Amino acid sequence: MPVRQVIEEGRVPVKIYTDELEASARQQLVNLSQLPFVHHHVAAMPDVHAGIGATVGAVIATHRAIIPAAVGVDIGCGMLAARTSLTADDLDERRLQRVFDQISRDVPVGRDQHQENRALTAEAQPFGRGLKKILARHPQLEKRFPRTQNWLCQMGTLGGGNHFIEVCLDEAGRVWAMLHSGSRGTGNAIGTYFIELARRDAERRELRLPDRDLAYLEEGAEHFADYVEAVGWAQDYAAGNRRAMADLVLAAMCRHLPAFEVTGEAVNCHHNYVEREHHYGADVWVTRKGAIRARQGDLGIIPGSMGARSYIVRGKGAAESFQSCAHGAGRRMSRTQAQKTFTPQDLAEQTAGVVCRKDRGVLDEIPGAYKSIDEVMANQDDLVEVAHTLKQVICVKG
Repeated sequence: MPVRQVIEEGRVPVKIYTDELEASARQQLVNLSQLPFVHHHVAAMPDVHAGIGATVGAVIATHRAIIPAAVGVDIGCGMLAARTSLTADDLDERRLQRVFDQISRDVPVGRDQHQENRALTAEAQPFGRGLKKILARHPQLEKRFPRTQNWLCQMGTLGGGNHFIEVCLDEAGRVWAMLHSGSRGTGNAIGTYFIELARRDAERRELRLPDRDLAYLEEGAEHFADYVEAVGWAQDYAAGNRRAMADLVLAAMCRHLPAFEVTGEAVNCHHNYVEREHHYGADVWVTRKGAIRARQGDLGIIPGSMGARSYIVRGKGAAESFQSCAHGAGRRMSRTQAQKTFTPQDLAEQTAGVVCRKDRGVLDEIPGAYKSIDEVMANQDDLVEVAHTLKQVICVKG
């Protein structure tokens, strides 16, 4: 579908790819559209919902400035999917449970990390030099790193919230491994640190902002170049983390399933990040906060909730979305609201046929708390075409 609605209350229009828009998300989009450096328009994807400062599902092109809170604290969060030579015939209930248990043992989830003697040092060490340079200029940043965690031992770990590992079947019955994670504790520390620096800078300059979380750093300002370097480091670390975790997942599958190969190159894409791009005649910074790049031919991953379908898509390069598309189903209700609304029995019913946790600890991730992935996909058929449709048979969450 094309753009469904346009808001023209700010300095630039807001183009929205859905009719379903909560009042708080609408106000955040209007706030973005009032900023003096926003380029051409703001795009809101079909899964748009309220976030911190900027909506999740927003694509924001900016001249000579970046809003750190719009990039967020889970810098480089994204998806990886790899197709294997296995088929549905290679799976049965006993094997699926064993694979679930093996992944749960091999990949730390939630706040857990690898023990030092099991850290994925070879995968993590290449990031050491870049981080050392960042810390040399911002030594106070290191104080924000979680005391019980470190970036070496977090390489190849999942995290919590909506992060997940899945084994899926596609429309032809082929088996895929898929996962969702980001830059972990170090990326979070980088994000929160530079968000505060941007706020302090805005206060010092007495900027009048529609929301304090829209404080920005300008090119040439004291911290801009350092933020670009740090956010780039976190984005690269996030992609590396997904690759390392995929190796662990595939190895866990190898232990309990027939011998197989990975067929084709894995799809590995960010959906919380900033990048330098060219749109509408200008070189700009493009922040995708809960959106993936969908240039002509780009492969991307749009997951549904646990229990719903997911999609491997191919971009169409649509200009009005800044060559972007949705990153998932998008939340329909908050985590607290979901906990109050649903029961573990509801979770068991909505994840029938999936080997996964079905306890109150993951109740906030119940499919009913999310928008319909089918509606999201229908609202963006101008942006992407479906390459594969996936349905999970295993889902591991923190």
